[in-house]
Amino acid sequence: MTSQHDAVVIGSGPNGLAAAITLAEAGHAVTVYEANATIGGGCRSEELTLPGVVHDTCSAIHPLAVASPFFREMPLARHGLEWIQPPLALAHPLDDGSAMILSMSLKETAAGLGDDGGAWIDLFGPLVEDFSLLIDPLLAPFRIPRHPIAMARFGLPALRSAQSLAESRFSGERARALFAGLAAHSILDLHRPVTAAIGIVLGVIGHVVGWPIPRGGSQQITDALVAHLRSLGGEVVTGTRVTSLDIAGDAGAVLFDTSPGQLRDIAGEALPGWYRRMLGRYRRGMGVFKVDWVLDGPVPWTAPECAQAGTVHLGGSMAEIVHSEHEAASGRHAERPYIILAQQSLFDSTRTPDGRQTLWGYCHVPNGSTEDMTERIEAQIERFAPGFRERVVARSTMSPAQFETRNANFAGGDINIGAQDLRQLYTRPVPRFDPYSTPNRRLFICSAATPPGGGVHGMGGYHAARSALKRAW
Repeated sequence: MTSQHDAVVIGSGPNGLAAAITLAEAGHAVTVYEANATIGGGCRSEELTLPGVVHDTCSAIHPLAVASPFFREMPLARHGLEWIQPPLALAHPLDDGSAMILSMSLKETAAGLGDDGGAWIDLFGPLVEDFSLLIDPLLAPFRIPRHPIAMARFGLPALRSAQSLAESRFSGERARALFAGLAAHSILDLHRPVTAAIGIVLGVIGHVVGWPIPRGGSQQITDALVAHLRSLGGEVVTGTRVTSLDIAGDAGAVLFDTSPGQLRDIAGEALPGWYRRMLGRYRRGMGVFKVDWVLDGPVPWTAPECAQAGTVHLGGSMAEIVHSEHEAASGRHAERPYIILAQQSLFDSTRTPDGRQTLWGYCHVPNGSTEDMTERIEAQIERFAPGFRERVVARSTMSPAQFETRNANFAGGDINIGAQDLRQLYTRPVPRFDPYSTPNRRLFICSAATPPGGGVHGMGGYHAARSALKRAW
């Protein structure tokens, strides 16, 4: 075995596969080991409810994948990956029966924001124009910017809390609520600094490349990556849980698409004690509680815009969303949780065999929560879509513990693999100029516990592999 690979990657999530592809393209023989029977980590699909019905296990909508510099260079269409763009990236309904939207048109989005339409264009317009200058550094470790003016336009508002930025930029509830829903993807208390950054990034990407859906499920992204890796000579071994470095033999580099805790436990004394202690102080983020539904027809939204959107944010006003995220961050469960929904089957008929519809959704909860949030989630959907419950044919729930069972990286249901706040934004998993390297020149970490953090974009794996190419050989 040791003569067959130059590098070993532990974990087959998008970052692990991106690392393996980057090393294979450089001419190295690479083997990826996956503990589960199926590949993909958080980028997988399963039959969670009824036979033949495809549900995304974790990630569902993929704006960062389409925007990612790594994915842009991959010939994944050749391996069967096809993107679907819903008419609208996002809809955010309110109690009055109306909804705000996010579309690829700045003007169309602004038109639904009343007097704040101009303020929305003032915030996002320059950043949309600068997108080609911003996207690469935003998905990379912190460095002195090559385009300082463009980065300053982004960075000054991005450093703020989502609540303070929304209150200072927008006077009305519609724009504030729309922005708060975007920023809540950070899975952080929206009073905290830099939560505005997530809202800005997702808004800009929505205006530039949309929020697309992979035809056939998120597993198609993983399958295309694996097909490309194998075309380069790489190998993927499933059903193999790695517990020590013995499996790597004399491989020149070992890359961990794992949590910092797993890196510490597997590497053991191959890492110095001070570094292992720092890994042990890494802070986890909130968890998620997820529900997948099969419906006998589309969700009966009051606001018609929701039926045109791949993603729907449920949370009402900004104050409600801020309160929901603050409750979860404080160890409590909101009575009216902020919910992210995905309606893949409205635009992808391959998801169900008989014309029924699927719905995917989750809310944020305290890490390790054991609370069943199904009733509260469905009450929020019913609030904006009366009659929803009557259309439910089947459902499947996934608690934080079940997320962790499917993917050991998601400890306590933490799908971002660590709190992505100011203290850990660019210092994940420990403060180092090269955050992908370790004190052992042979060992590297390439998971979402490194910059740029969570999301299916492959950039953590790409940068870790580039680090290995410089340091290990």
